[in-house]
Amino acid sequence: MSADPFPSTLSLSGRVALVAGGGGGIGSAVATLLGNAGARVVSLDRPGRPGPPGTVAIDCDVSKSEEVTAAVAAIGTREGRLDIVVHCAGTTRDRSIARMTDAEWADVLSVNLDSAFYLVRSAVALLRGAGGGAIVLVSSINAERGKAGQANYAASKAGLIGLARTAARELGRHHIRVNVVAPGWIDTGMTAPLSAEHRQRALDDTVLGRVGQPIDVAGPVLFLCSPLSAHVTGQVLRVDGGQLIG
Repeated sequence: MSADPFPSTLSLSGRVALVAGGGGGIGSAVATLLGNAGARVVSLDRPGRPGPPGTVAIDCDVSKSEEVTAAVAAIGTREGRLDIVVHCAGTTRDRSIARMTDAEWADVLSVNLDSAFYLVRSAVALLRGAGGGAIVLVSSINAERGKAGQANYAASKAGLIGLARTAARELGRHHIRVNVVAPGWIDTGMTAPLSAEHRQRALDDTVLGRVGQPIDVAGPVLFLCSPLSAHVTGQVLRVDGGQLIG
């Protein structure tokens, strides 16, 4: 993404970035940091979740293929290019496998995994037109370890890893890099309803002595979108404070 063999900064000046789920905790932090690095940021999210100040907001239900396709096409028309795609959209419907309904399974897979496929598929042409780019999918350490009560969530997040590694193989010849960040417990609206006991258990698992904040995920995402990671693709970067060391 850079002609300079020794880039010294994380500057994204002149780049256009799309952040799916830009109105959420992690998505908002990612959109803000990419914007601070110089990118023009477009946030895709449900109505009423416009993303942080400075972003261009497009209302989009990312679980619907036709809405994602239309939103990406609108970005191409409006911005003329697309260099960076970050998928932060996610939801949970926690329940044990024996009690989980078809709808609870399907809803989570649709928002967390299907939407990423729609987004990557729709963005490829614009990324190729820009001469290459970076895609980052936000997964979870639960994709690797599993989590009781989260069969749907863990499966969807594991699917993101398979999607990213396949896309990395297919798109590398077009100079499009595809990577994953896998957070542990991050203090967001998604984790806020969980019990103090669950939070303490996550804290006890970390080796850094604290749970994560959205900015802790946004920083690695910025790195993976920047020229400093120009030779990194198909990788999973855990951002978990050491919750899952192995």
